[in-house]
Amino acid sequence: MTASNVFPPPAHAARPRRRWLRRLGGTLLLLAAVALTAPLLLPLRSTAGVLPPRELAGKDATFVAVKGVDLHVVTRGRSEPAVVLLHGFGASTFSWRDVVDGLGRTRRTLAFDRPAFGLTERPMPESWEGENPYTPEFAADLTIGLLDELGISRAVLVGHSAGAAVAVLAAARHPGRVAGLVLEAPALGGPAGPPLPGWLLRSPQLRRVGPRLVRSIADRGPELIRRAWHDEWRVTPGVIDGYRLPLRALDWDRALWEFTAAGRRSDAAELLRQLDLPVLVVTGDDDRLVPPEASRRVGVLRPGIELIEIADTGHIPHEERPAEFLAAIAPFLDRVAPAAVN
Repeated sequence: MTASNVFPPPAHAARPRRRWLRRLGGTLLLLAAVALTAPLLLPLRSTAGVLPPRELAGKDATFVAVKGVDLHVVTRGRSEPAVVLLHGFGASTFSWRDVVDGLGRTRRTLAFDRPAFGLTERPMPESWEGENPYTPEFAADLTIGLLDELGISRAVLVGHSAGAAVAVLAAARHPGRVAGLVLEAPALGGPAGPPLPGWLLRSPQLRRVGPRLVRSIADRGPELIRRAWHDEWRVTPGVIDGYRLPLRALDWDRALWEFTAAGRRSDAAELLRQLDLPVLVVTGDDDRLVPPEASRRVGVLRPGIELIEIADTGHIPHEERPAEFLAAIAPFLDRVAPAAVN
């Protein structure tokens, strides 16, 4: 037994340790206070070079108020059942530009920008009342709400990538309103946002910091767009400009963060398994974002789902090869929504 075991250290020997612990605790509290307070000092938005979405739209653009949101809508044709085109993440009605006229010759065709994308209004937390306009459920109900506003009873929903999950959710929440589904490069599973709790993503601090993080899309956008094509040379400067136009809309960055914060793991695959309606899955054979194998798995979720692969095509068949895409879905539409000459 040593002396140190027999006799406790004098009280004055423990004082430096206590002082060090108090200083460490004070430093940690100070850092925590800075971390919580500093983001709140950042401005909410950068207004340089941005405009209200309506001012970015062409003079012939159509806007429809649905569920309190000013939606940018492209319409063609008159007959029903209608066809509604639902874009994917980061896209807009612009991506449907080469197929709306072809579909509109025989069927009423609608494409609209969901909140956070395109030229649709971007409500902010300090201004909206009631539902969060950036949740998947709101997007699904918004789709059917647009049909209501335009007096359309039933429609075939064509959903691309993340828009496919919206189409499935709309069909599940509003049975009887959807005549059939065309799911193009369907992204039906996986987390819809960063692996952080929703309450943290929606905290005042991250609502200030988050928009700065998503602004990186302005720099990486062209790279991601080219990756979506099989033939990257088809991505012209005009295509890049079309995708970048919404980045000039007021609050585009804040809205994209709100969309991210509202995301959650999708159960669209399980919902699709339970739906009793015609379904066609379309994929490009060189899709590097939602691989063809993933689309094939969707095609066997339940009996009766049809699957078509378009050769030498990437993630966006309707944009990269519009003629082939229209030819692929035409027989399905003829069965589910018989064509009428307008």
